[in-house]
Amino acid sequence: MTYCVGLKLNAGLVLLSDTRTNAGLDNISTYRKMFFFEEKGERVIVILTAGSLSATQTTIARLREAIDHPEAGEDSSIMRAPSMLRVATIVGNTLNATLREITDRTRDLNQQASASMIVAGQRKGGEMRLFLVYPQGNFIEATEDTPFLQIGEHKYGKPILDRVVRPETNLADAQKAVLLSMDSTLRSNLSVGMPLDMAVIRKDACAVSDTRRILEGDPAFMAMSAAWSAALRDSFVKVTI
Repeated sequence: MTYCVGLKLNAGLVLLSDTRTNAGLDNISTYRKMFFFEEKGERVIVILTAGSLSATQTTIARLREAIDHPEAGEDSSIMRAPSMLRVATIVGNTLNATLREITDRTRDLNQQASASMIVAGQRKGGEMRLFLVYPQGNFIEATEDTPFLQIGEHKYGKPILDRVVRPETNLADAQKAVLLSMDSTLRSNLSVGMPLDMAVIRKDACAVSDTRRILEGDPAFMAMSAAWSAALRDSFVKVTI
């Protein structure tokens, strides 16, 4: 499984994903689940993936192929789409078509693939947008009331996001929030694992402003995790019933 989270804030977008892929208890691999599509100053798109690895890799490959196609157009290439809404539609259609093909080919094996994606970005002259794309190809969008979206093992990391993330949250605090959300997930679910990939897109930059890969044993991440655990223990002791 995996855990990916995206935040849409007044100041920009913050995205985080793990890299663990499980195909059984004794078959654990590391695969990147954050993919960048960028024309600096014009548009930036980041896609996070969860679910069937074959489905997500095939979908990303097809999206890249469509970009490079000689007849690429607004309805087929996410780099030519006139809006982020059209981008989400293209990604949804591609993901759904891929899953349908895999399901058809494996029907006799009684297997069914599933996958979901987070699509984030901005084009020049447009608004920042953040979408969660479902296996069926439909999607929902982050709003002021719910400025974050999650895929994969989301339940462990959701409480802190519910409590602290608001549209006015600054980018530094937002990065801290998604990392603590991931830390809670890492502690509670073995199917999520290091390394982690994080990206920040500042509003109207139309480019990836910052990226970071956090490896196992990263001193800053470990210190933050320990400090958060200590703060929770101290607060627990102080609470009365």
